[in-house]
Amino acid sequence: MTMSIVFDLDGTLLDSAPDLQAALNKVLDEEGAAALTLAEVIGFIGHGIPNLVDRARRARGIDAASQPAMTERMFEHYLASPASLSRLFPGVRVVLEQLAGTGHPLGLCTNKALTPTMEILRAFNLDRQFAVVIGGDSLPQKKPDPAPLLAAFDALGGRGIYIGDSEVDAETAEAAQVPFGLFTLGYRHSPVEQLPHDFAFDDYQDLPGLLRLNR
Repeated sequence: MTMSIVFDLDGTLLDSAPDLQAALNKVLDEEGAAALTLAEVIGFIGHGIPNLVDRARRARGIDAASQPAMTERMFEHYLASPASLSRLFPGVRVVLEQLAGTGHPLGLCTNKALTPTMEILRAFNLDRQFAVVIGGDSLPQKKPDPAPLLAAFDALGGRGIYIGDSEVDAETAEAAQVPFGLFTLGYRHSPVEQLPHDFAFDDYQDLPGLLRLNR
């Protein structure tokens, strides 16, 4: 029996923080501000690039009037090189191919804007794996509002299970009333036991078996 499976991107399929850090630090340098560490950038990830820029700007005491221009330059720098430092988590490609090959409809739901999302998927030759991709600007709402996730499931033909890595993902799945699988090596800030989830895993090779158990 097959079921729809929707994945988050950053921190779930992809360790994208190094590319985000590189682009963001270029923007901060242009503002005459100190660079952010990788740990700081990871702490700001989760609500899309405009929010990432906003949190970085506040952390460096930059005036709010600079937000629109900084966000625009962040997109420019990031789109110029969205996948040169990023890496898929081990086993992701093989497991996605396995799931798709056994008939599971696959989707992606991320707060990253759709254009860089598609650039990244193409860079890793994953764009054909997903029947639907919902970005952070695909709808007026962003996660943890359930609307983007529900739109992804609707496009796949029915609700299934959501796979993510963070507090935002856990809250989204709960709001959408769908089962949630938590990848524990991503960008969450809370202990695993504090996030509502149906199962947790740190190795993608374990995912197919866990999905069979949680149908």
